[in-house]
Amino acid sequence: MENNIFSLENKTIIITGGSGHLGSSMAESFVKYGARVYLASRNNDKNADFSRYLANKYKTDVFYIKMDTNNSSSVKEAINHIMLKEKKIDVVVNNAYNGKTGEMLTGTESDWMSSYDGSIHSTYRVIKEVLPIMVSQKSGSIINIASMYGVVSPNPYIYGESGQNSPPHYGSAKAAIIHFTKYLAGHFGKEGIRVNCISPGPFPNEQTQQHQKEFMAQLCEKNPMGRIGKPEELQGIAVLLASDASSYITGQNICVDGGWTIW
Repeated sequence: MENNIFSLENKTIIITGGSGHLGSSMAESFVKYGARVYLASRNNDKNADFSRYLANKYKTDVFYIKMDTNNSSSVKEAINHIMLKEKKIDVVVNNAYNGKTGEMLTGTESDWMSSYDGSIHSTYRVIKEVLPIMVSQKSGSIINIASMYGVVSPNPYIYGESGQNSPPHYGSAKAAIIHFTKYLAGHFGKEGIRVNCISPGPFPNEQTQQHQKEFMAQLCEKNPMGRIGKPEELQGIAVLLASDASSYITGQNICVDGGWTIW
């Protein structure tokens, strides 16, 4: 892949939540393009299973490490371990998310705080540990995963009685990630570090697709392309932002949403 600007050969990539619904697809694309990939999350068993699957499929090493992005010590320990082994970190994808559901009137302050902790605060913790490494290297790409609901507010009418309503803290925390991305790009661009954001549109998981047919129809009707997204449709943008093909792209929030945010 020497002459391929999308090649990820010799790049060390950490992806948090790398064995989850969307993270697993992005992680696979990194492996496919030649990177040394570390799946990082609290669920080490799931990480181990998925790393074995990828290693067998692509006949290469795929690594995993336990990292609780809600815990600064856990993040620091995991990053230190990877640095001892790899001596560099080229790309970090902040994909992990954990948060509460709920409505504005019935949700609690605890729901709000815990959702921020598992979103923007988790992104901050990882970047806080990785950034000095990238500054020292004079290179690096940080990819933050936000959401279309960090750009536009959810239309309550499409949710009906599905129980899938997006809570108030979700979109506001994702909007914070988008702004944080721009801040970092502005302050560290001269250090050779690029920071960008991907905002996925409607990518409901398999369980939602199977059990919420009316809601799924509403999602498709709202979308200009008339359908939901498939996890593999995040692979192209993920590889682009991780590779040298995006060497002059920074501070951007790229919506992969089938056109959702045009309205």
